[in-house]
Amino acid sequence: MAHTSLSRMLIMSALVAATAAPALAQTTLPIKTKRIVATGLTFPTRIAFAPGDDNNMYILEKAGRIRRFDLTTNTLQTANVLNIDPIVVGGTSVSDEQGLLGIVFHPDYPNTPYIYVNYTATAGAGDTVVARYTMTDATTADPASALPIITYDQPFANHNGGWLGFGPDGYLYISAGDGGSGNDPGNRAQDITDQKLGKILRVDVNGDDFPADATKNYAIPPSNPFAGPTVGDDEILHYGVRNPWSCSFDRQTGDLWIGDVGQNAWEEISFAPAGSTGLNFGWRCTEGNNCTGLGGCTCGALTLTPPVHVYDHGATGGSSVTGGIMYRGCEIPEAQGVYFFADYGSGRFWSFRYDNGVKTLFTVQTPKFTPSLDGTTVNQIVAFAQNNAGELYMSDHGGQIYRMVRDPNAAVLPDCDGNGISDSCEIAAGAPDTNGNGVPDACEAVPGDIDGDGIVNGADLGILLGSWGKCTAPCAADLTGDGIVDGGDLGSLLGFWSV
Repeated sequence: MAHTSLSRMLIMSALVAATAAPALAQTTLPIKTKRIVATGLTFPTRIAFAPGDDNNMYILEKAGRIRRFDLTTNTLQTANVLNIDPIVVGGTSVSDEQGLLGIVFHPDYPNTPYIYVNYTATAGAGDTVVARYTMTDATTADPASALPIITYDQPFANHNGGWLGFGPDGYLYISAGDGGSGNDPGNRAQDITDQKLGKILRVDVNGDDFPADATKNYAIPPSNPFAGPTVGDDEILHYGVRNPWSCSFDRQTGDLWIGDVGQNAWEEISFAPAGSTGLNFGWRCTEGNNCTGLGGCTCGALTLTPPVHVYDHGATGGSSVTGGIMYRGCEIPEAQGVYFFADYGSGRFWSFRYDNGVKTLFTVQTPKFTPSLDGTTVNQIVAFAQNNAGELYMSDHGGQIYRMVRDPNAAVLPDCDGNGISDSCEIAAGAPDTNGNGVPDACEAVPGDIDGDGIVNGADLGILLGSWGKCTAPCAADLTGDGIVDGGDLGSLLGFWSV
């Protein structure tokens, strides 16, 4: 095992300082992409990770299958986790917007061994079904265990939404498109009365307010804005969206990010702060920040919530936004708090920071995302995902899965035991770091060796006495990790004294 060294402490301190610097230019982010799955997938549309399990990646194929990729052996498994192709309509071509469109695990998995899927059903000629299936183990979902959670009509074949996610409140969030065609002909996104289309829905899958209805197996969260006698559909949380295809939660703040696909001119990223309810994002009277001239609401009204970012379909943009992820991983600490997203049609990537309602450091990241480290083109990004550690993955509709990784040419993060996992990631995952010096305890072969020379002697005692009093991590002399260098640390050091 490697010993703690003063140089390692200084490197970690510098990394922490650099990460905390609010003015860090995003153009300097040390990011690249690495291809994880090269072949064997057909229209991989979503990626999911089970809570507490980053060894298995679950990949949704649009036609109706869930596949499993074993990250410990880097092997795509032949057997399906679930195949509901016979009851799914569509999903057989790139331009087809129907199919198996969403997947998420119950937040209490595996204690509550359920997965939830969102698909357009053969029954009902393409109506949306959100259903629950029981996982018998990490490799298989029981097809006979299907329980419909919620079902709603789809008047056209496009704009189905499809994303599913559990919020920090434990409720299931469902993105529902406006029902299709063009210009939302039924003004469905603005209709809050018995109309679930063009909405972000929220339901409680741990309850059942409709015991007499076998197709409705959920309860209404009492904080939903139209719950109870209030006029409006009880399941609605937010409304006025066109086709919120790819959404995500910021795992640190609980904020909801919505990538809303536009009509003919503008794409948008919308934002719903944690705990917010009843926001109206303005479709169909607005597309991005642009007035459409269509009715349903008043363009520019103060009651509408504008997007935090828009781009047009011209030379600087694309054609179909893929909402992304607010990065909260530890492998690239310089990217902490950066939101990454892409455009499906143009293959472009961007990022920005968003703090206290202010967007800063908007950056084109396309050259860093494509080509990948193996030289392949990264485009047709249809969805982003994050594992339990907060690391970012992307599904390419061409059949590949990519991961955002640290640029191998960037400064190497300290890895004291050489296991390929940085010290900061190991500590973030729960590895003990008693003295708060940024090095896992397991790597400190000589406890109390403050200066890293392999022995505990007068030199270490001198450092400890010179650091006496309160200190801020990383503080090598704080052997007890209580933020103060005092008699407790002195006693620990003397107990480790080398003979």
